Amino acid sequence: MTKLLIRLFVKDNKNIKDVAVRTKYASLSSFTGIFLNVLLFIGKLLIGIISNSVSAIADAFNNLTDAGSSVVTLIGFRLSSKPVDTEHPHGHGRFEYVAAFIVDMIILVVGFELFTASIGEIIHPTATKAGITSLILLGVAVLIKLWLFFFYRKIANTISSSAIKAAATDSISDCLATTLVFVTVLLSYFNVATTVPIDGIVGILVAVFILYSGAKAAKETIDLLLGATPSKEFIEDIYSFVKGYPELLGIHDVMVHDYGPGRQIVSFHAEVSSDCDINHAHEVIDQLERDMHAKFNYIVTIHLDPISVNDEHVNAMREFAKRCVKEISPEFSIHDFRITKGDNYTNLIFDLVIPHDSKISVDAAVKLVGDKIRAEDKNCYAVIRGEHPYV
Repeated sequence: MTKLLIRLFVKDNKNIKDVAVRTKYASLSSFTGIFLNVLLFIGKLLIGIISNSVSAIADAFNNLTDAGSSVVTLIGFRLSSKPVDTEHPHGHGRFEYVAAFIVDMIILVVGFELFTASIGEIIHPTATKAGITSLILLGVAVLIKLWLFFFYRKIANTISSSAIKAAATDSISDCLATTLVFVTVLLSYFNVATTVPIDGIVGILVAVFILYSGAKAAKETIDLLLGATPSKEFIEDIYSFVKGYPELLGIHDVMVHDYGPGRQIVSFHAEVSSDCDINHAHEVIDQLERDMHAKFNYIVTIHLDPISVNDEHVNAMREFAKRCVKEISPEFSIHDFRITKGDNYTNLIFDLVIPHDSKISVDAAVKLVGDKIRAEDKNCYAVIRGEHPYV
């Protein structure tokens, strides 16, 4: 069904790098969500009124907010597709993340309202009553929400959308919530006698699950807005692609700026032999930037770092420095290594990379490595720039 809808309403649906195509995907998901969630709201509200079930009524308004969330997502995508302007030279892609955050907040508000209503039902329980029609409608509602989850997830994965991913998370939460409501109405239908306020307890369980899902989704969205570390696959793609250029000996200081899906700016330092022709090296770098843009749609900026590879003394000093660094911590690494020779001593100049989760601070690491090199060779001084990795 999902594939059929995509074929019918998203022309050129394979070209997901195109902003217009991504917007069509978002429009399809939003209009589908609005239509189905409004139907579910009407159905569940009638069930809640007829059966006198607070959990069913709360679940109905949860679906109404889902319809509102779809409207927010649609607006967010339309705004994010606006072209660049003088005030926003990198485009408006982060509007999509803002839309996702608004959806997450709506989920949290609904969860809180459902929680407070359920507490009231426990304190002042009311008898529920239900018919076979209510049970059938709730069963259909569960299936619709389950389908919406797979529908949203397919589109979110296709176009890498955090906003639609949030909608998928909300749908699976609703699926569980409606299942629990179905159980309470089923018990009411068979007149299962109990002194326990099942309707209120089920409402609390549903609310807790919704609050957890909303908080988890909100954290993921906030991470994107703040500038989260790119995925491992993202970085591996960059390193793997660069290996196809034999003139480059390695890369470091990789930085990624995310201005929305399909709007990533990537920069890094590329090492080349100091003996190579600088014009040829620059030509290779320019070609790599163009090729990465064509392959990944990234805006790429590369800094050229010439390093000595044919000087035996420099190579020996580099290996000496690496050994000293690894003896301090196997997780440390160095780059941009060079030396300056004096009459009485040699300066070893390099950048020292310390992982973010290292128990050793940057300043302490720099001192430890410098002292280690000095202790190993009295004729060497280390000039070290300590840093954390950017990715």
